[in-house]
Amino acid sequence: MDRDEDFVRAFEARTLDRSFFTHAGHVRAAWWYLNHHPLGEAIDRFRAALLAYATSLGAPRKYHETMTVAWLLLINERLDDDTRGLTWREFADRFPELFERQALLARYYSEETLQSARAKQVFVMPAFRS
Repeated sequence: MDRDEDFVRAFEARTLDRSFFTHAGHVRAAWWYLNHHPLGEAIDRFRAALLAYATSLGAPRKYHETMTVAWLLLINERLDDDTRGLTWREFADRFPELFERQALLARYYSEETLQSARAKQVFVMPAFRS
């Protein structure tokens, strides 16, 4: 799906084919929300849309609060005056680390923390890791 608005519209309507919603699809949708809403609102909107989408696929238990919020914060961290005007493809090309799903989060979270029931239900702040 080429147009970002069409991608997000299908995601929100829960008509997006699951084949489009890979890790890159999660990052793309989060990037769109962060480009169109202030951080707090983007988190709330993306969280609600993601949970509704997962539920529509029969997988509401796959939703993970800490991963969701952490990824939104990591993407937001890369948005500034120079990068907000980039297209999705330009943004993705500039920040390839966003597509190293496990490696990037491992900088901030232990596997034990991410697999905990608490981290799945509420946002857990990252621990300092040297």
